[in-house]
Formats: sequence, structure tokens, C-alpha cells
Amino acid sequence: MYRLAVEGPDDWWEIEALYDLCFAPGRTALSSYRLRDGVAPVADLCLALRDDTGTLAAAIRYWPVRAGGQPALLLGPVAVHPTRQGEGLGALLIHESLAEARRLGWTRVMLVGDAPYYARFGFSRLDGVTMPPPTNPDRVLGLDLVPGAWAGVAGRVEKAA
Repeated sequence: MYRLAVEGPDDWWEIEALYDLCFAPGRTALSSYRLRDGVAPVADLCLALRDDTGTLAAAIRYWPVRAGGQPALLLGPVAVHPTRQGEGLGALLIHESLAEARRLGWTRVMLVGDAPYYARFGFSRLDGVTMPPPTNPDRVLGLDLVPGAWAGVAGRVEKAA
């Protein structure tokens, strides 16, 4: 049994430790982190998944960005504790958070990740949308939360104001 909840202030350090465990402390050197510096996450979409003992099993965060001048969500990071991987918890977080993003009126979401993994959620390569270097363009993926939301969107991804 798991309990899904919006991340609270008391969850921050534990979630950061999970991200360090899953991605290594050097993760903050990635270009996507430059888009997060000094920008508050989209709190309603930052979720923590805990087991029945209260142990953190997985977490997901989202950040506002501008892609080609248009508002978008930047998904990530999403992490599942190594002892819980293979249980579908990452997929649960992604499905639940995307449904909530739609409900909240967001129209497009993007991420930097593995195309074969994220394709099952409907993500595909975003041609013409450029992340800060040194990001591999093949890993820049997007999903329309509203049909056609990425159509015609091109240009640099920048911090939300």
C-alpha cells in the first residue's frame, strides 16, 4: 500500500537525498538545473509516494519554463528508490501528475530523458526546441496536454519569469 501526496516542506531533504541516491550528487551540474535555479517548482505537481511505514519510495517534481516564448512544464526529476524499482511507481507518478497538470490547465510538458522509456507516456522528440547546452537534442521530449499544444513552438528553453 502506498500513499501519494503533494510534497510538503518537511519532505524536501528526504527527496533531495533520494535524487542524490538515484542520480548522484553531480546531477545539479546538468543543464536542466540551470532552468530551475531560483525558480519555485510547480508545488501542486511535486509529489511524494510513501509506503505504509512512511518510507519515501518515489518522488517527482515539475518546474515552469518558457519554450520558444511559450509557457511549458519541465518534468523532472522523477526517481524511484532502488529497492522499489520495477514496481511501476515511476509510471504511477508520471500518470497521476500529468493528469493533474491537465486539470490545472497546463497545455504542454517537456523533459530531457530516454525516448524509449517516455514514449509509453506519449512523449516524443521536440524538433526545434533547444535546451541549454550540452543537452543531446534527441533527449528533448515533449507531450501535448492539449492537442496541438507543441505545434509551431520552436526556440530556446528558458527559465520562467
